[in-house]
Amino acid sequence: MIAELRRRAYLSAMQVASWLPRVELPFAAPSRPELLQPLVEAEPEVATAVPQAVAEAAPAYEPPLAETSVVAPVTRPKIEVPRPAPQGRMAKVEAVAADAEAQVTSQPTPVAPPRFALQLLRAGACAVLVELPTGEPLQGRDPAYLLLKDLLRAAGLPDSPQLIGEPVRWPLLVRGQIDQGPQAALEYVQSFVGARLEEQEPCSCLWLVGLPAIRFAGEATAEAYNRELQVEGLGAAWALPGLELLMDEPERKRELWQAMRRVRQRWLADN
Repeated sequence: MIAELRRRAYLSAMQVASWLPRVELPFAAPSRPELLQPLVEAEPEVATAVPQAVAEAAPAYEPPLAETSVVAPVTRPKIEVPRPAPQGRMAKVEAVAADAEAQVTSQPTPVAPPRFALQLLRAGACAVLVELPTGEPLQGRDPAYLLLKDLLRAAGLPDSPQLIGEPVRWPLLVRGQIDQGPQAALEYVQSFVGARLEEQEPCSCLWLVGLPAIRFAGEATAEAYNRELQVEGLGAAWALPGLELLMDEPERKRELWQAMRRVRQRWLADN
């Protein structure tokens, strides 16, 4: 049986679709009589017309076997063995991965826009940029406004400051506004205060009351509390803690009064 399968495999490899053996093959499957019938009837004529030597030398007639089944050779599945990539390809892959990682890390992390409300006032020779604790303009009986009036009186300035423009609220709720980050807020506040001060008489000092005013108008931090600053485009400024912070932590007032005695000479000399 194994020899038959091997023989059929050889015939299939040689593209032989049908064949007829000259002698009986051992272990071969029996031929079907209906396929051999034409050959048996024509055998006497071939024997009389052709000499025996020629008959033996001529190849036997092979009728087409349309239904002859050929066993296809048994093929084993091809197993792909992973091979290491060439050194040059690995270096290229690592370079592309490093470049992609660098692009991801180089992208700036989005920063949430700051939120604050500031009001610009004018009190004598000084301008006051004050943080609005509630986001709304200061009212006559608000504790924060009463504290501001006390500060102005202690500084020798009018205790009824005048409003200059509308409050600045950030972020700006304007359609189409793209950048609402800290840098955009700083540029906007400084340009707003600078433009309003140009419309007024020259002031001796700009009070920055509260951390948002110090940060976005004076480009400073909480470490600048009770200190004088020189802001480009705005001139001399004085940084003060916020009104709410002074009410919550009354011990800060002592340091504030001491700093005021040094700074107040700046605007008192101009009166």
